[in-house]
Amino acid sequence: MTTKFPTINSTLSPNELSQLIQQKYKLSNKTECRIFRLAMNHLYIVQDDEQKYVFRVYTHNWRTKSEIEEELRLLIHLKENNKQVAYPIADKSGEYVQEIEAPEGKRFGVLFSFAKGTKTAKFSPQTSFLIGQALAKVHQSTENFELSRISYTTQNLLHDPVLRIKKFFNTTNSEIDFLEKLSAFLTLKIQNADLSKMRHGSVHLDVWFDNLHIDEEKEITFFDFDFCGNGYLSFDISYFMFQLLATHLNEEEYQEKVESFLKGYETVTKISNEEKQFLPFACLAIMTYYISVQCDRFEYWTNIFLNEDHLKRMVGNLKRWIAYHKIEIE
Repeated sequence: MTTKFPTINSTLSPNELSQLIQQKYKLSNKTECRIFRLAMNHLYIVQDDEQKYVFRVYTHNWRTKSEIEEELRLLIHLKENNKQVAYPIADKSGEYVQEIEAPEGKRFGVLFSFAKGTKTAKFSPQTSFLIGQALAKVHQSTENFELSRISYTTQNLLHDPVLRIKKFFNTTNSEIDFLEKLSAFLTLKIQNADLSKMRHGSVHLDVWFDNLHIDEEKEITFFDFDFCGNGYLSFDISYFMFQLLATHLNEEEYQEKVESFLKGYETVTKISNEEKQFLPFACLAIMTYYISVQCDRFEYWTNIFLNEDHLKRMVGNLKRWIAYHKIEIE
């Protein structure tokens, strides 16, 4: 007698998904579906003649249905306010979230519009200006827009993540010692900041070149709001700046692009002095959190890179940012 062996993370057949999507969304029999990326979530490109979509299948036990619905509520809010985002598509019954019984259990799927343009890390200072403008326009709509999702705090950005990282690596080394010191330093820094003068609302928390498309150097479209939650809008600004430095070894080139990004942002809305003072520190908390997310999702993600060498590289990027901004954490 043979029994089905339990799984933790299956890959859904693109052919079968194509049939499901055709049926649910009234697409034509020309509809094709192919795997695009199997990572934190599984992404499929859906093509129906000239129309293109992205179907995201959330990994099992990653997001609850209510958390996904809140992400989609934010995206619909942004679309209705004419912000450039990849937005969810309702099926013929008016539902946005599909429930799929996978071998490991229930998974959720959402069909999104395809963001116009292309993805590239090698964009011009002029495009950096446009990204700043586009992010500021998004922030105009997300300020004070509250989500029934995670609120990013020192507890879940710093304290809890360091504990998870220590548990995952199950060792003490200089990188983990550094993260513990950094966590304590940032906790005090945030507690002592004048937070009342910093804008708060819904944040993307993962704004960088991998989550935006550039259309002919004119239009920016943001996507992948999977980590959206409540926090200070400067989190998004700081995180983009950090990723810009991480992808630019030439610091003069980085400086030109980051200045252009901030100028673009401030043509739409001003960044307060308190927010500007907070920018060098905010991204360090977010990156500590993301290291812990990689540890949490080790069993669900392509993870051959997640070892002590990877931790050294990640901490090295943090130290480069700290050195660039002349931050003293001791």
